[in-house]
Amino acid sequence: MADRSGSAKNQLRVGRILKAHGLKGALKLELYTDDPDGRFVPGASFALQVPEQSKWHGRSVTVREFRWMNSAPVVFFEGVDDRDEAESLVRAILWIDQDDDAEQPEPDAWYDHQLVGLDVVRDGASVGRVARVDHLPAQDLLIVKSGEREVMVPFVSAIVPEVDIAAGRIAITPPAGLFEDLADDDASTESAPASE
Repeated sequence: MADRSGSAKNQLRVGRILKAHGLKGALKLELYTDDPDGRFVPGASFALQVPEQSKWHGRSVTVREFRWMNSAPVVFFEGVDDRDEAESLVRAILWIDQDDDAEQPEPDAWYDHQLVGLDVVRDGASVGRVARVDHLPAQDLLIVKSGEREVMVPFVSAIVPEVDIAAGRIAITPPAGLFEDLADDDASTESAPASE
């Protein structure tokens, strides 16, 4: 999903819709911004990343109201006035053009195109390259091409402690078993019997 809006501008991911809230079109958000009250102001518009078969594909939404309910961020969009319409937006990812953003990007936010192609390093040794970034409901995944295989690496700070765009590399500290069969086969071949 490298092309999210058909726009040539770089975009920042600022949130993901978790679920419909109530009956009047409210939506609970997962935030990817440090300034939600400044970002989700009435009139703010967001490009949507949704599956191609969604009626929202290629469209954007405009904020009607943003509020906090029981410490959870909730947004109302123009034209989304009931629960059914809100349900059709669940799992959509919200993007904003970088040009509309403040000068400074958020410290732990990268564009997909910045990550794709970076060398993935574990304990100083290269284990592959980032092939793509998958945005899933629970978390983002770095899809790392390692030899002929693709390995899914959760894009969380515990496993990916360092992203160095300038140096062209990502340092990872994967849990046991994630890369072992790719980087170090001798342990697994001893324990694998020939019979099935």
